[in-house]
Amino acid sequence: MNTEKQLDIYDITIVGGGPAGMYSAFYSGMRAMRTKIIEAKQELGGFMRTYPEKLIWDVGGIEPVRCEKLIESLEVQARTFDPTIVFGQQIDQMHRREDGVFVLTTKTGEQHYTRTILLCAGRGMTQVQKLDIEGANRYELTNLHYTVTDVSRFIGKRVLISGGGDSAIDWANEIAKIANEVIVVHRRHEFTAHETPVAQMKAHAQVFTPYGISHLYGAGDRINRVELKHMETGELKQLGMDEVIVSHGYDRDFGNLVQWGLEREDYGVSVDARMRTSIPGVFGAGDFITYGSKVRLIAGAFNDAVLAVNSAKMYLEPAASDMAGVSSHNARFFEKNKAITNR
Repeated sequence: MNTEKQLDIYDITIVGGGPAGMYSAFYSGMRAMRTKIIEAKQELGGFMRTYPEKLIWDVGGIEPVRCEKLIESLEVQARTFDPTIVFGQQIDQMHRREDGVFVLTTKTGEQHYTRTILLCAGRGMTQVQKLDIEGANRYELTNLHYTVTDVSRFIGKRVLISGGGDSAIDWANEIAKIANEVIVVHRRHEFTAHETPVAQMKAHAQVFTPYGISHLYGAGDRINRVELKHMETGELKQLGMDEVIVSHGYDRDFGNLVQWGLEREDYGVSVDARMRTSIPGVFGAGDFITYGSKVRLIAGAFNDAVLAVNSAKMYLEPAASDMAGVSSHNARFFEKNKAITNR
């Protein structure tokens, strides 16, 4: 009996279906690797799914695009070489057999067999940090928002945004184009978002720092007034408001991935310049990892993916070339190119 066929062993198994995972699946196809993606949720996209309406400007070679459209394009690209994609399974345990094959076990007991592992777990299973104010949950179905799926609802409105990170500032800049007024509240004097968007925000929004939301007042199930508290003096302000967006970040849950014995730093699992973790045969890409020159952009995740897949290929085949041929000369594209040009 052919044991490997029975166990269905893959060359590379990608844990996580965000931008790093999707691009890894495409690039591993370029390297003729038998590939599987395991995604804990029921769709690809990862953390990008939390801001589908946001405009993405910083991916090379494409004009500004809604995040949901970028996800669609990445998924089409990821499926180019027909990887196996498994949804709704969260990886829990890992062990290596005597023959070097890794066994990945999910929380529900399924097992997956692979020669290499590429961890693209991003921010893990995220849970939004909600507003810790009594009664806030009563407004979640009306005008208290933890993410934005339709910016048109803010046209002509007075909108308060609480938060100081990239998402909060990006939403402030986007909504300022259509809202009557945007107010940004942050608990600290300094914002953690990138400098240019912060400068844009300050030019188009009213800013209160260091203030936090201390109370919500409503008529029925809608907020109509917000109380702000100065974090140092205790001074209170009340502002009439149509819509409130809370962007305080997410709690991250990686399950037992971080218990595998991987070396870690504050901002992720440590990898070297070739995306190799401290466990031979296990690689990383995207927001899950960290290294000295790490770029935390979608474009950076693509580069991580290329380096990680190349390292996995050479781990399996030390004599293999250190990168795939460019697409214009890669034999994997010959028939695909013909099909496209003959349409």
